[in-house]
Amino acid sequence: MTNFLVDGKPCSAKPDENLLQACLAAGLDLPYFCWHPSLGSVGACRQCAVKQYANEDDKTGHMVMACMTPVTEGARYALADPQAVEFRASVIEWLMINHPHDCPVCEEGGECHLQDMTMMTGHAYRIYRFTKRTHRNQNLGPFIKHEMNRCIACYRCTRFYRDYAGGRDLDVFAAHDHVYFGRHEDGTLENEFSGNLVEICPTGVFTDKTFSARYARKWDMRGAPSVCTGCGLGCNITVNERAGEVRRIVNRYNGSVNGYFLCDRGRFGYGFVNAPERIRTPLMRGTDGKQTAVSRGDAVAHFAALLSAGGRIIGIGSPRASLESNFALRTLVGAANFYPGFSTHEGRLLSLIADILSSGAVHVPSLRDVEQADTALVLGSDLPNAAPRAALALRQAVRGAALALAAKANIPHWQDGGVRTVAGEALSPLFVATPAATRLDDIAHTALRAAPADIARLGFAVAACIDSTAPEVAGLPADVAAQASMIADALLAAERPLIASGVEAGEESIIQAAANIAFALRARGKPVALMLNVPECNSLGLALMTNGQAAFPAALAEPASLVIVLENDLYRRADNTLLDAALAATHLVVLDHSESPTTRCAGLVLPAASFAETGGTLVSSEGRAQRFYQPIFTETDVSAAWRWLGAAGSTAGNHDCAGWATEDDIVAALAHALPRFSALPSAAPPENFRNAGCKISSEPHRFSGRTAMHADRNVREPKPPVSADSPFSTTMEGYYGKIPPALIPFFWAPGWNSVQSVNKFQSEIGGALEGGDPGVRLLETRTEAALPYYAAIPKAFASRHGIWQAVMLPRVFGDDEQSARAAPIRDRTAAPALALNAEDAALIGAAAGQWLACALDGETLRLALEIHPELPRGVAGLTGLAAKAFALPSWVRLTLAGPGAS
Repeated sequence: MTNFLVDGKPCSAKPDENLLQACLAAGLDLPYFCWHPSLGSVGACRQCAVKQYANEDDKTGHMVMACMTPVTEGARYALADPQAVEFRASVIEWLMINHPHDCPVCEEGGECHLQDMTMMTGHAYRIYRFTKRTHRNQNLGPFIKHEMNRCIACYRCTRFYRDYAGGRDLDVFAAHDHVYFGRHEDGTLENEFSGNLVEICPTGVFTDKTFSARYARKWDMRGAPSVCTGCGLGCNITVNERAGEVRRIVNRYNGSVNGYFLCDRGRFGYGFVNAPERIRTPLMRGTDGKQTAVSRGDAVAHFAALLSAGGRIIGIGSPRASLESNFALRTLVGAANFYPGFSTHEGRLLSLIADILSSGAVHVPSLRDVEQADTALVLGSDLPNAAPRAALALRQAVRGAALALAAKANIPHWQDGGVRTVAGEALSPLFVATPAATRLDDIAHTALRAAPADIARLGFAVAACIDSTAPEVAGLPADVAAQASMIADALLAAERPLIASGVEAGEESIIQAAANIAFALRARGKPVALMLNVPECNSLGLALMTNGQAAFPAALAEPASLVIVLENDLYRRADNTLLDAALAATHLVVLDHSESPTTRCAGLVLPAASFAETGGTLVSSEGRAQRFYQPIFTETDVSAAWRWLGAAGSTAGNHDCAGWATEDDIVAALAHALPRFSALPSAAPPENFRNAGCKISSEPHRFSGRTAMHADRNVREPKPPVSADSPFSTTMEGYYGKIPPALIPFFWAPGWNSVQSVNKFQSEIGGALEGGDPGVRLLETRTEAALPYYAAIPKAFASRHGIWQAVMLPRVFGDDEQSARAAPIRDRTAAPALALNAEDAALIGAAAGQWLACALDGETLRLALEIHPELPRGVAGLTGLAAKAFALPSWVRLTLAGPGAS
């Protein structure tokens, strides 16, 4: 550690930190604007000025910018020096010359970094009384509002959007007083991380347009720590609620997972919670064939009667339901009758992934680990669309080469401008092998386009090049063999190699090839990391729970007297005709929060709680079990699915379901019944956790309007709800101070009202939260663990006359079932389409935009043609069909067709 003095007080810091980081880590309040822990320092705003002294005899000192100053042993600095204080106040005054006096109507008000820093510098009165320059605002799409007049030109927005996230349609224009941050013209921001501009911007230039529609001040919303349900990465979020509605989602810092950033699907996809098609009361089908509302008691009694009637009862779990609810259904129907709610094809892929990752033979990386990889191979996965936050982590990983060059030139890693100047275009090796282009291609050393079978063969060949005992690939073309050798050499030369693939690759052979490469690198003594992406928030948790059990379509092939479906639309996962026949011949009970074709078939529908109305545990693709908590306490019959199942089971005489009073009870039962989940209780403190005898307050201490919110119904303040499942109070009353990281409901500290207050909760700036990052890893490498090499190498792809191999091309907006219900996500969702390269399109006489008929799984789809010149000959890419249960890759026939709906 480096020791130094600030205002005469001893401080210490890591030797590679700058002075601003060191001061913040020491708990000192030093204002700043342009600096950000993930973006580094550029010294643009001049707000973090301090005095530096040569030695103890130096009484004059000189002004330095803390963000651009490395800490040195024995150095002496002063924050409180009058000249430094005056300088910082003058900087704020300059910035305020053109800033509007609109805090009362600005949506950033009350959580504005500019407000915080203005107060911190003591600048209270504006003396500028002349005309301010003004700008025209832009329409930036359904996610972001633009108010350019509030800009202080810190450059954070473009540095994040362009340099960090790889976007190209936001830039800075003009100069001096007329500098402008926006697009070259009005239009939707294209990058899938545009929502982070809301939190990156220290003022109100970029604000959340979805939040604006139902706005509330930060201090008037309840907060709850939660986990994003948009994909399988397990990003941490804070859900803000007021008056029984989710008002917004903001990033919740987790140093091991998402850090400071969320993708737009996770940030803006919460609309399904507030949607009118929510199921909020039990529905039972009457003799007239219609579903009508019934009481909670009648619903439980009818459910229990069905359970007691005997016969074959099967339960179908869900990859978007919590571990607790899935385990409750498993307990109710018995392990042998509990089936994972995957399609048959997806079930095979997830079972393979669960076997590989749980074997202990490979290291499963966190997203922080991904960012630190120095060579990476992406095999078959379009990560920017399937797992955007993982792709963002890879963008940071390739900067490793630039940081290494900068280190040789004695330029600190945090000095962003210097690093980029000395390193130029230097990037660490990233190899991407996919059927279609990806948004990682611009940073890839090599981007290879091939059919799925050929991608798998490339992967198997790489493994054979690394370890001679791995299965060889026969008949490999010379150019592919050279590529495999090049990739193998790069991986062997790396200190922290990473292999990435996942379910979206569509082929078991691709996942097996990725595993073989990891096994081969481990055999050569390399600390390799293997990231296998899964599609939904609890896909891996359900796969680990069911332990190779066949997917539900096999179960429905045999008659059943009762089918219980947990938070799942089966029509997205199986042949619709077969489902119609199977479900019509049985009693069907569905527990879900939103209407779907499956709920409309049910004889009994029970209103299950969404992630915002209950707590639970999800397991991410890293194997990290994380708890989420409820901000909404509803007065309707909506209830956690496991409570419905427990009530019906205990009424029917199932004693295994009778002892679940709280989530902790069912977590303990799960950990006891399934040893691979034994660490689950340590994912978060128990519900009886207290600090100073108090529950943790989930509302800020300035919360207002508790009576006014309900004045249309009752002018008296209602009794606050009580959560039996968490250590949170549901009001402002309670404890707020040093809190276990898994339980932080919102980030706030005295003088720090904005999201920048997270620095007060970190053990080191940009590092882990104080007390450790939330969650517990269930999958760890074991020295003695090993798996044999996979040897089922597919034959080389050969195009066929008149038919094409269809592959699914994922997309970030519209593929996820839940977020697709949100209006702003629908605005970003493109129509389904079919992609061919130009030569294949010419074979059938089709041009871009024309309609093609595609015969797939007995169904004829009519899709508009898109030309993707990079697609291999003989391969057709399908987009926007995630709601269809197609097992792809699959061979299809294409013909010209008239316009029509799929």
